[in-house]
Amino acid sequence: MLPLYLCVSVASLSHAQIESVEGPPPRYNWVSHGRLEGHLALNYSPAGAFSPDSSLAAVVVDEKILLMDLRTGEIRKALRPHVEGITDLQFQSANFVTPNRFLLIGSGLFQTKGKGGGPTPTLTFQWDADQDALFGKVNAVGASGGFTPARYFPQIGYVGLYKESNFDLWHPVTGKGGRITVPALTRQPNLFELSPDGHWMLLAQIDGSSTADPIVVELREHKFVDSLRDHRGTVLSMTFSRDSTKLVTACEDGKIRVWSVGDWKLLRTLSGHAGPVHWAEFSADGNWIVSAGEDHTARIWSAADGSLIQTLSESPEPLRTVAFSPNGKYLAASGDQTVLVWQRTVGQ
Repeated sequence: MLPLYLCVSVASLSHAQIESVEGPPPRYNWVSHGRLEGHLALNYSPAGAFSPDSSLAAVVVDEKILLMDLRTGEIRKALRPHVEGITDLQFQSANFVTPNRFLLIGSGLFQTKGKGGGPTPTLTFQWDADQDALFGKVNAVGASGGFTPARYFPQIGYVGLYKESNFDLWHPVTGKGGRITVPALTRQPNLFELSPDGHWMLLAQIDGSSTADPIVVELREHKFVDSLRDHRGTVLSMTFSRDSTKLVTACEDGKIRVWSVGDWKLLRTLSGHAGPVHWAEFSADGNWIVSAGEDHTARIWSAADGSLIQTLSESPEPLRTVAFSPNGKYLAASGDQTVLVWQRTVGQ
């Protein structure tokens, strides 16, 4: 890419002085922009449900994937993914991995000619939205048993699962993968998160642990190096900022905590939800934090000072997950049966 130079003639300004005055930053409001029966990812970030250009959101409804046009709030297309020999497909999530392809995670029932069927392991496969057809092959994830449920990490584009001190990671587009072994980890963590820069892993909900505080793993050495102290209940989500400089945790105690990465200092505690906070994460530009709670609300906070910007209370049910679109103009939250979308507008 060539450098861009800006040339300005100043001959006519020799006797004048020009000052550049910055006005106050715009004030934003988020307004209701759509509601659908269905769900996004319920046990991990639903950010993958947004298309890369923030024009679409993929909503799971039974065995269908509905593509919601975010500009109009209408359904653009209904997809019906299917796999030969498998019935009753139930999807955990639909995640954009290219502008026109999804990674689908789900399970169903085997159908064998002349024999009874049975449940499948977790299945992952790509689905072409333009052709409404399978792209590539179907993968059985953790088929040998003993693994934690598969999780998709939108920030890094990998599927991950855990078994016996090992974290197996797989990239659905490139086919590449790897294993992270943490020898000191002898009990199963039911929640883990990886930093986008690949330096850190956080572990929580560890079986048999006497503390709710997440453990920090430094991935260069695969060793425990710290913990995030003073959580007063089960940690329900942990999410890094896109630049890997901050972390936000959502807790059963109703608090959201923001941490600096590296020295693991508690920067601020956000209070306001009535009941457990199921999910919290940063906007892509790092300016906001959004949280989803048992109290049926999504709340938007300033990442700079922790102030509450807006409370969104349209949900008829507890909210499990929530995420911003890549461009920050839309916000989607999901309960077990309802997806709500809000659009960012400039306030008065």
